[in-house]
Amino acid sequence: MSDREPLRQRLRAGLTTLKLELDDSTVEKLLDYVDLLLRWNAAYNLTAVRDAGEMVTRHLLDSLVVLPFVSGSTLADVGTGAGIPGIPLALAKPGLRVHLVDSNGKKARFLREAVRQLKLDGTQVEECRVEAVTGEFDCITARAFATLADMLAWGGHLLAEKGRWLALKGRFPQDELDNLPVGFSIEAVHRLDVPGLDAERHLVIIKRSADGSPARKNS
Repeated sequence: MSDREPLRQRLRAGLTTLKLELDDSTVEKLLDYVDLLLRWNAAYNLTAVRDAGEMVTRHLLDSLVVLPFVSGSTLADVGTGAGIPGIPLALAKPGLRVHLVDSNGKKARFLREAVRQLKLDGTQVEECRVEAVTGEFDCITARAFATLADMLAWGGHLLAEKGRWLALKGRFPQDELDNLPVGFSIEAVHRLDVPGLDAERHLVIIKRSADGSPARKNS
């Protein structure tokens, strides 16, 4: 098990900087997730981040920084990998119904175990390509998944009429913004400051536009 107190302090300090208030139980569950990720990572290679403290910064805080932008009651996290940002957001926003989407079998097995151990009753794991997912969601998150054009072509059908797609990017993705598929428009682009992370982060918020139906791409 990881040494909890330094991790707890690091997480609490980051949450304070982000002006997020999470109760003690949620903080402990977030650290439980880090413990679980550490244990499984040795065998399953779920993430290149090996240090627990770096996981707090790069996985927890880098996910929770978008919490203020999450709205509605349903969220799909496409290309979720080890559950980022979907699991931290599910823990931080009780009542949110989350679908974790990833086609990798090893990662899906980890996700199911994480959902079970963290008692995320409103969270489901979809072991499939995003094109195969059905339904509509108020909010969709994607972190380092694909270009904006590709992610919308594959998963744009999942976005509810008044929903918002939250695309987490590194540097300002001007080329991708210039090549958005018909049927979608940029609502806003926010520069994100993640406590302890010396790297650029941007959040691109996408909505449906009135100039056509969303693009679809065959698998």
